[in-house]
Amino acid sequence: MPIKRLPNIQYLQCLICGEKYHHSEVDYVCPKHGYEGILDIVYNYDYIQSLTHPRQWLRQTDQSMWRYKALLPIANDAWLPMLKIGGTPLYDAKRLADDLGLAKVWVKDEGRQATASLKDRAAAIAVVKAKAKGVEVITAASTGNAAAALSGLCASSGQRNVIFVPKSAPPAKITQLLVCGSEVMLVDGTYDDAFDLCLQATAEHGWYNRNTAYNPYMTEGKKTVSYEIFEQLGGMAPDVVLVSVGDGCIIGGVYKGFKDLYALGWIQQIPRLIGVQAEGSNYLYEAWKNQEDLQTKPPIKAHTLADSISAGLPRDRIKAMEAVVASKGAFLTVSDEEILLAIPQLASKTGVFAEPAGAAAYAGLLKAIEQDLVQAADSVVVLNTGNGLKDIKGAQKALELCGKKAKVIQVQRHRV
Repeated sequence: MPIKRLPNIQYLQCLICGEKYHHSEVDYVCPKHGYEGILDIVYNYDYIQSLTHPRQWLRQTDQSMWRYKALLPIANDAWLPMLKIGGTPLYDAKRLADDLGLAKVWVKDEGRQATASLKDRAAAIAVVKAKAKGVEVITAASTGNAAAALSGLCASSGQRNVIFVPKSAPPAKITQLLVCGSEVMLVDGTYDDAFDLCLQATAEHGWYNRNTAYNPYMTEGKKTVSYEIFEQLGGMAPDVVLVSVGDGCIIGGVYKGFKDLYALGWIQQIPRLIGVQAEGSNYLYEAWKNQEDLQTKPPIKAHTLADSISAGLPRDRIKAMEAVVASKGAFLTVSDEEILLAIPQLASKTGVFAEPAGAAAYAGLLKAIEQDLVQAADSVVVLNTGNGLKDIKGAQKALELCGKKAKVIQVQRHRV
């Protein structure tokens, strides 16, 4: 199927060597660097200025991510999936702000997406791109959320999909795949093992690959969360955004979204991005703190109960590092205990039930205040990346850890 011209894209650029490609030349990575040749989509902002403006976004009745089509790598007449993706709430968490002594705290709740995580934004782009190419199968490797997102989007569009998942992934996430009709390959190994097997299957069978970092367009879906934050804050950017980090694609997407808005002249500064990693999966924190070379730093052995941010070798590490460094932000780490405790702390003050990876961002805020990375006058957004119902065992462990007992009162019905 012929590839349609995308006039809003100037070129794709390799983040290692700087080589530029037309969007029709490459599907995934820079061929000079194999699987590691991560590409960035560079837009024609002058052209985009002629197509759209935030005032137009506000006038649209469509509150999905597709109202940002002018800033997305898809054709104007592209087929779009049935499921509504985007338009998640940004809560003004006044109780949290008062407790923490901060000017403003908001919680962006991506647990309200169609399959209950931010990964829906990337999966939506993947399905649209695959439809445009006319491929029969989409594949992905995931610890759960990316797989669930792809599974749901494919189910809504009748698209066959094959997903590689570590068998250690939470049962609720695997169940979500099965009920949507995905073909699930349980991998006896880590996420990194699943990722490698998925790449092999892509090369062998010609499937469309949705994997983050390998597929440069996934960042473009995830960046739409920043556009929404900008809109929901009345056309402004916050001072700080806290994002949990595993593979690095989400924080890279958050940065790309604000970078787009800055390039268009719609915001005056890019928020400081604070990447929160689990202590047992701290590859990027170590690299940032010790100024290590991301091309030579070897993988670590990742271990954390926050499965969504467990990655021994973050595949989108270049974009993640750029996000933190260019925004004058920071990386920090939190323990699994701090992550678990953050689940009921966040829920009891906001009503937002986060899975461990999502709660890590709030645990990171507490740590950032301790380390003076966040000041009292700062306006702060905490990004919850996934719903707590995806990992009930994690929430139960959290309650046990903080010594909470279920307040259940049994009422016996009596005859009158």
